[in-house]
Amino acid sequence: MSEKTASPELSNQQQLEQYGYKQELKRSVSTVDLLIYGLIFMVPIAPWAIFGTVYNASSGMVPLVYLVGLVAMIFTALAYAQMAKSIPLAGSVFSYVGRGIHPIAGFFAGWAILLDYLLVPTLLYVFAAESMIGIFPGSARWMWALIFVAINTAVNLLGISSIKMMNRVFLAIEVVFIAIFVIIAVVALNNGTIPGAEFTTDPIWDSSKVTAPLIASALSIAVLSFLGFDGISTLSEESTGKRGGAGKAMIIALFIVAFCFVLQTWLASALAGGRDSFPEGEAGNAFFDLVRAASNSGWATAFFVVNVLAVGIANAMAAQAATSRLLFSMSRDKQLPAFLSKINTRKVPQAAILVVSALSAVLVLFFVGQINLIASLVNFGALFGFMLLHVSVVVHYVVKKKSRNWLLHLVVPVIGFLIIGYVLVNAAPEAKIGGLVWLVLGAGVFLYYRSRGGAAPTLGQGADDAAVASTPAADSERHDA
Repeated sequence: MSEKTASPELSNQQQLEQYGYKQELKRSVSTVDLLIYGLIFMVPIAPWAIFGTVYNASSGMVPLVYLVGLVAMIFTALAYAQMAKSIPLAGSVFSYVGRGIHPIAGFFAGWAILLDYLLVPTLLYVFAAESMIGIFPGSARWMWALIFVAINTAVNLLGISSIKMMNRVFLAIEVVFIAIFVIIAVVALNNGTIPGAEFTTDPIWDSSKVTAPLIASALSIAVLSFLGFDGISTLSEESTGKRGGAGKAMIIALFIVAFCFVLQTWLASALAGGRDSFPEGEAGNAFFDLVRAASNSGWATAFFVVNVLAVGIANAMAAQAATSRLLFSMSRDKQLPAFLSKINTRKVPQAAILVVSALSAVLVLFFVGQINLIASLVNFGALFGFMLLHVSVVVHYVVKKKSRNWLLHLVVPVIGFLIIGYVLVNAAPEAKIGGLVWLVLGAGVFLYYRSRGGAAPTLGQGADDAAVASTPAADSERHDA
């Protein structure tokens, strides 16, 4: 008997009660909404801002970078899907690792990815504010950053329905502009608008340029480009779909956004006309310069504005929602201050949302102009959390449930662990130093709450887990898919 059929009669509410919780968040998010949320979090137009940088680092094979990234990240997405199906809670890796391995490991997984989730909004606000200076020269960066913070805080406090509506609007805008770019690029390539630009498959595969170091370099860039799909798991307790819906949404979102990345960067690389690289001072705006050369300056400005809004509002809004759910979940399990789990009348974690907003506002002022440093710290938190996630799949399924699904519960997480581990080991020194400092700080927080009796290593277990504990060799779990 599979896990799916072990408790087919359980409603979403009953699944939550298995873990000793009651339904507090508003359960109104369909699987389609989860998919849209994941796409907004990953930003289908993300390559626009970094095209020139990735082009230079990959010898012009940008679409190959994203194909490598898709292959690398699918292992982590599959691991998320397995744990989300078994443990449908809002805490993401905090819940999965805490119940899959041990509550102490869960705390540090949650604490590590909290570094990612807390700094992602800051990174996005700083990036958007920097971009706004290009549109409105002379204006203050901090002013734009605080405007974005205020907008996203208001939308989050209005409730999950407001977030769903905003996600749909922004995704529609991004899809429309992707279609516009495809038309602009195809017309320009057919008409020879840009000298030397032509349709070619060289950006996808050029055997004379592909080397092991290039693939390794591409792996680091690409893995980090797909961060964000994991945020879907934080909305598990607001999902109206079937058990496992969050996992399916993550995998589908990953493939859709990878298709968007590859399509756009293939056409942009073709428009680049076979050049070896972009000058350092032009790499940041390379995509927009190509749009301008292929069409006109009006379109280039429109693409730039859409990119700023997609990052400063849509993406940051999704990140703020995910962060508040993680804080809510850790607080509910007495791993963080109790006030963070308070819910308002619109059934959203109001205190957690306001704390994230306040921290973002403060951190924005501190990190203005330090995009690379923030990005490094974000990457460490996500990668460390992913590694513990892969370990939790093996322990939860193979060790505890005696699963014999060797592919999904052993091979996939082991490969995923090795890929993420490789990227983490080769991360920037400041990322590793800053990440370790964050973990030491987390150890202090953990010991503080444990000394007060609030961080005792106990977490509610689902009925399936309890059954496993009592019948560890149950054949019914051995072929769980």
